[in-house]
Amino acid sequence: MRQVGIVGVGHTKFGKSDVSFLEMLTQAALEAMDDAGAKTGKDNVIDQVFVASMGAGMLNRISGSASALVDTLNIRPAMAECIENGPASGASAIKLGYMAIASGMCDCVLVVGGEMMRVVSGWEATDFVATMLHPTGEYPYGITLPSFAGLFTRLRFEKYGETSEDLARISVKNHANAMNNPCAHIQRKVKLERISDPRYVDATSPMVADPLRQFDMCPVSDGAAAVLLVAKDKQEELGFGHKTFARIAGIASATDTHYVADRADPTELLAVRTAAEKAYKMAGMGPEDIDCAELHDAFLILELAESEECGFFPKGEAHLAVRRGETEIGGKLPINTSGGLKAKGHPLGATGVSQVVELVRQVRGEATGRQVEGAKTGMAVNFGGFGNNVVATIVTTK
Repeated sequence: MRQVGIVGVGHTKFGKSDVSFLEMLTQAALEAMDDAGAKTGKDNVIDQVFVASMGAGMLNRISGSASALVDTLNIRPAMAECIENGPASGASAIKLGYMAIASGMCDCVLVVGGEMMRVVSGWEATDFVATMLHPTGEYPYGITLPSFAGLFTRLRFEKYGETSEDLARISVKNHANAMNNPCAHIQRKVKLERISDPRYVDATSPMVADPLRQFDMCPVSDGAAAVLLVAKDKQEELGFGHKTFARIAGIASATDTHYVADRADPTELLAVRTAAEKAYKMAGMGPEDIDCAELHDAFLILELAESEECGFFPKGEAHLAVRRGETEIGGKLPINTSGGLKAKGHPLGATGVSQVVELVRQVRGEATGRQVEGAKTGMAVNFGGFGNNVVATIVTTK
């Protein structure tokens, strides 16, 4: 199978966009193309464009955004498709880009993920995200992603002895990392006592879904991110020989029951574990080979759970590693150097692509202010639904 790698990355500022959805996608795409040195018009070498978004049609009244983007970028007649897989749309699009090149159908693929969610209220955004839940057994009863996360957190607290202060420590870490990420939605330092001390917490971090508070979950964000994929055997010929080849060593996805109540143990994230194991097998690597990780922390409890399912820490012990500072930059395994979804933001379709952009910057040594020293291999987990569709990606320069 052909080697596939990333030679260009692009990323808009997450937060509130002041341009249209298509313009936002275009900004990220052009930055990735400029990073790689890709050209438009008659000199275009991009064979395929995938655009990842969960709700562009619903929220922004635009469908067929991939073909619109191809035309806007002047890279016709490139093939164009839109990909929707909930919050895992971005990584799914990268997986399809990988498959298109590995199969020999394409030599160069542009993947762009984007979401413009702040055009509606927070309540409407919460409802929009909840549409991915079970259509008859969950959504009609008012269940939302925050409510599921609250229940999941309570179960883990009881099972493993984790505490709200452990989540607050992750929040402090991820906000500190985002301070050095110019693309992050929230660039604001957080003091542990202000979001954990009973004297202040009700005012600074109100309860959202018991026991989860405002600082235990991500904001609603607009934003876009892009990666340019190329076949290793065509890198020179296509004009990208001057760029570091960030190889996609492993990429895999897995599903779990759509109806969460059908799971034998609701504290287990089997799709995360399976996707990670498949990605490790494909890459010929294990957890010990990972230098940094971007984990889907839409709710901070997920950073703990995913880090265990990926094999970074024994079951029920990730919070102890957090207490020891092992997941901080400079620690044993830095997690969410970008700020994570918690502080960088979470525009659904963009998130999986954004995670991989951060890994590429880390393994290229370009993550200024948040660089993991000597990082050569990184892993991302993009989490869809409440763990019912998950994609794991390993990127390396080894």
